[in-house]
Amino acid sequence: MGQVRQPRRTQPRDGELGAAVARAQDGDETAFAIAYRIVQPGLLGYLRGIVGDDAEDVASDAWLEIARNFGRFKGDGAGFRGWTATIARHRALDHLRRQRVRPQNGGTEQDVLDLPGPHSTHEQALESLSTERALELVRGLPRDQAEAVLLRVVVGLDGPAAARVLGKRPGAVRTAAHRGLKRLGHQLGIGGEGDEGVTDVTDAASRTLGKSR
Repeated sequence: MGQVRQPRRTQPRDGELGAAVARAQDGDETAFAIAYRIVQPGLLGYLRGIVGDDAEDVASDAWLEIARNFGRFKGDGAGFRGWTATIARHRALDHLRRQRVRPQNGGTEQDVLDLPGPHSTHEQALESLSTERALELVRGLPRDQAEAVLLRVVVGLDGPAAARVLGKRPGAVRTAAHRGLKRLGHQLGIGGEGDEGVTDVTDAASRTLGKSR
């Protein structure tokens, strides 16, 4: 009771990804390159939401670790997304500790200057944002909400997979994603009540943040 349910974010290329991973584990280097091309855009978007301009360096470190431990992975395409996201998150947190930089917490009114007006729909407002601007807004969310939104919308993980990456209960991750998306809507001045409004934000955010893929 009282638990927020969100639609499962399916990825149409997970079947192709799973097949590529299986071939790569059998020694097919071309298949590994295919897996990289499928996963990298979402992984890079996730890292940009955590470490900003250092995302590409952190992604490179993550892929070195992924390659070293590739033979140990067991699972399908969706599982591979979650596994790589976990590695990328650990490298991002290591990077933040080294740089003594913490993700921004909480947005301010100044974060939403020059954004769409209050009469825009959730979809129109989010789709009017550039990918970088959208990621900037996400970085302004509280840490748990930002990561939940990034993993669900950018990486494309479902609730249980995102929860495994974060080491939290699926319900906690779903709630964090719900609150983060609702907060983004409020920052954009478009509000919206109930799960239907949040679903609109989720769908629009997926298209907006997915532009970098």
